[in-house]
Amino acid sequence: MQVSKDITDVLDVICPMHMILNDTGHVIHAGPTLGKLWHKEDLDGARFLEMFEVLRPRDVADMRKLLAAHGEKLHLRKRAEPRSSIKGVLMPYGAINGAVVNLSFGISIMDGVRDYALASTDFAATDLTIEMLYLIEAKSAAMEASRKLNLRLQGAMIAAEEQAFTDTLTGLKNRRAVDHILPRLIERGSGFALMQMDLDYFKAVNDTYGHAAGDLVLQQVARALVEETRDRDCVARIGGDEFVLIFEGLTRRDLLSDIAQRLIHRIEEPVNYKDAQCRISCSIGIALSSESSPLSEEQILANADAALYLCKDHGRAQFRFFDPTQTPSAPVPPVADPDGPGAHAD
Repeated sequence: MQVSKDITDVLDVICPMHMILNDTGHVIHAGPTLGKLWHKEDLDGARFLEMFEVLRPRDVADMRKLLAAHGEKLHLRKRAEPRSSIKGVLMPYGAINGAVVNLSFGISIMDGVRDYALASTDFAATDLTIEMLYLIEAKSAAMEASRKLNLRLQGAMIAAEEQAFTDTLTGLKNRRAVDHILPRLIERGSGFALMQMDLDYFKAVNDTYGHAAGDLVLQQVARALVEETRDRDCVARIGGDEFVLIFEGLTRRDLLSDIAQRLIHRIEEPVNYKDAQCRISCSIGIALSSESSPLSEEQILANADAALYLCKDHGRAQFRFFDPTQTPSAPVPPVADPDGPGAHAD
């Protein structure tokens, strides 16, 4: 039984995803877009219910029940791969005792466009699918732009935080970073050690050779501190020639002694500046979290500072652990010792 070409031409334009079924449910004509979902030879004479699984309404197994569902929304799934979800509506076509079924991807349109390489010409000119595709593309573009902006903002925030916690001359952490890290370690309750370190005879470097020499010495000191500690340790410059080192999870005195001794040896190595050699040393006070009572940021820093000034009292270029039974004398600003390892040109 043939269908008027006038009718099929009209349907091909206004319903490019339609099918015309005969009285047995076989396809006698299909819109041009369906040629992208099936090969043309697979469409001609195919039985509708062998092409689609009817999910709703349920129990549609023959043409009679399919016709009984006329006017209802059909929820279909292709039986062949890819098993696309498709919506449809069927109306009887009395001239052939068959039916016309119009199909749509509905909300699965993006899958359909991707799976079958559909273009705007595959839809009716009045189909809102095209507008929906534009909206989806616009939304995707806006979300991608938003994602990139968020990444840039996060990067800028991280960079700003890094800068805020970094000493610009040495690249070490600064006092603000120490004030951020110490309370977290204390709250966490894990043991840690803190070293407070001052450079001996550093003032003589600045006075003798100028601040450029002093800056170079500080940078060499920073390099030594980083090389002699672990990546996870906090190494900070908190003042002109004052440094703090925090060792999370390290409280063994023998290991801390080894680190302190290595630091002293490294810092005593002369730093070449122009035709001169700048010589300094360092004093280190060490405090353990387990021996600071009450444990607070202020207390452990004070304990390490007390141990540091005992070093100053006893000749410098040494390290000491905090001992509550010993009290240092009042701190005296360091001066160059003409007979010691002061900043002299060799």
